[in-house]
Amino acid sequence: MLRISTGCRHLTGAGSAQALARECEARMAKKRVAAIVKIQIPAGKATPAPPVGTALGPHGVPIMEFVKQYNAATEAQAGTIIPVEITIFEDRTFSFVLKTPPTPVLLRQKAGLAKGSSTPGKATAGSVTEADIEEVAKIKMPDLNAYDLEAAKQQVRGTARSMGLKVG
Repeated sequence: MLRISTGCRHLTGAGSAQALARECEARMAKKRVAAIVKIQIPAGKATPAPPVGTALGPHGVPIMEFVKQYNAATEAQAGTIIPVEITIFEDRTFSFVLKTPPTPVLLRQKAGLAKGSSTPGKATAGSVTEADIEEVAKIKMPDLNAYDLEAAKQQVRGTARSMGLKVG
């Protein structure tokens, strides 16, 4: 998970990065949150057009500034959809947190498919191995509400079945 904030650009100096981050968080905590916006955008390819512009425009956020920061933060993951949670403050500054890619996107990549089955349960679109399930579960672990890897693997298996993928 990556956290980026626009409200603390002025914090530079000889102190450690953690000390600067704590000072930044202390200053950010004083701001009042106006809105929290969640959108899914292709990594490195955000533009001011919808869905970004329509989500951020009504809140008065500088859209191009968000687009530049998002693209810079996600350029290494190009080609993947990356969900982002944007916290907008009353003074029109923002911070955002990058999440892990959606489970169906990761499973489609592992299975080499463009999309899942149109009739899951009746027709299979492809198959994934247990190793693929475990790898996806490890990637998704920070964003899942699972206590251990086994519970995360169960959630990923359920998503695979609902997409019409054969697990095994």
